[in-house]
Amino acid sequence: MDPWGHSVPWTYGDMIKNENVDLRPTIAITKAHMKLPELEESVRAGRLVPDGKVCLNAGGELAVTKVAVEPVWYLPGVAERFGIDEGTLRRSLFEHTGGMYPELITRGDIKVFLPPIGGLTVYIFGDPAKMSDPNSRLALRIHDECNGSDVFGSDICTCRPYLIFGIEEAVKEAQNGGCGVVIYFRKEGRALGEVTKYLVYNARKRGEDRASDYFKRTENIAGVKDMRFQALMPDILHWLGITKIDRMLSMSNMKHDAIVGQGIPIHERVELPAEWIPADSRVEIDAKITAGKLNTITLLLTVVYTDALGLVRSSEVLIHGFSQTSCG
Repeated sequence: MDPWGHSVPWTYGDMIKNENVDLRPTIAITKAHMKLPELEESVRAGRLVPDGKVCLNAGGELAVTKVAVEPVWYLPGVAERFGIDEGTLRRSLFEHTGGMYPELITRGDIKVFLPPIGGLTVYIFGDPAKMSDPNSRLALRIHDECNGSDVFGSDICTCRPYLIFGIEEAVKEAQNGGCGVVIYFRKEGRALGEVTKYLVYNARKRGEDRASDYFKRTENIAGVKDMRFQALMPDILHWLGITKIDRMLSMSNMKHDAIVGQGIPIHERVELPAEWIPADSRVEIDAKITAGKLNTITLLLTVVYTDALGLVRSSEVLIHGFSQTSCG
């Protein structure tokens, strides 16, 4: 990303005005209100308490600072971080994009590339200055886009529940004197896109939908299990001035390792409570645990048994700290 992408109107204002140069920001910041139906229910249930500052009213309306960021790559720097030479990076990008950007090969003097990938949006709850304050607590959710769940409420995955849970916890942290942040990345369908995602859904419907086949079906259709590349993800955290994360609202090992690998310690990882997990998302959760993609999770299991009188009974059992390698 361009760390000065938000300052274009001020830094180059005279040039834009006097020399008729078209310079556009790649970062924009605004203040807004957020209102989601689940947040009103959160207030009714007592999980959120209106304070007139962060949670504004009984309807669960939230005050939020939003930051939109478009990706900008400085090719020499990206190549150095990947441990390859710039020419190899340029050739790979040229071939991967089907030759759409010939300047990658013909214009070695152009060092900046605007990759054709989705950007991100930062949602900040509370005082933004506290993000970089080492004495203030920070709760953070890194969320990758899932249109079907986030927008349209599909319960085949835990994406929207975890997003809402992350927002709730971010608000609570802000109300307790810290800061809460949710960063929303446009990486639909593990960065494979919705077409691939729906093809995988169809394959799951046609066959037996089992956790053991979850990632295999994606690989059979797309050639890979996951196209998300987390190595550059923590850049936005550095730009925000974040130096530590007190509560990471994610179970993803990939995200955890990428952040810690860039020198930002994570003090606590917070799993999605069992009561937030839709029944139809069980296959997804079990598959991720089996593949080692998640840290731990609390499972809500229904146990069916026969009592001493021969009657069939069932009961729900909570299992905490479920190992990522012990799920079959």
